[in-house]
Amino acid sequence: QVQLVESGGGLVQPGGSLRLSCASSASLFSIYTMTWYRQAPGLQRELVATITAGSSTNYADAVKGRFTISRDNSKKLVYLQMNSLKPEDTAVYYCNAALPGRMYWGQGTQVTVSS
Repeated sequence: QVQLVESGGGLVQPGGSLRLSCASSASLFSIYTMTWYRQAPGLQRELVATITAGSSTNYADAVKGRFTISRDNSKKLVYLQMNSLKPEDTAVYYCNAALPGRMYWGQGTQVTVSS
C-alpha cells in the first residue's frame, strides 16, 4: 500500500502563488506516474497536471502557463507550483500515484483563492 500526504495548501489572494507538495511512501517512487487532481464544491474531480516516470508533463488547459509540476525522486516528492492564482482555482487538491492496475490517492489539501 502506497501512502501519499499532501501539504502546502492554504488561503491566498488572487494573483498569488502556492507550492503544493506530495510525499510518497512508495519504495519504487520513480516508476510511478504522478498526477495532481482537484475538486471544487459541487464539481467532479478534474486532472490538473501529470508527470511521468520519464518526467514528461501534461497540463489541463485551465492551468497551462501558470502551474508547474515537478518531482524529486531522491526525496519521493512531487510538487505543484501554482502562480497567478485565480478564484476559480479554489478546490481540494489531491495527489495521485499510478501504475498499470494500481492507483493511490492522498487525503487532499485545501487551496482557497480569495481576497
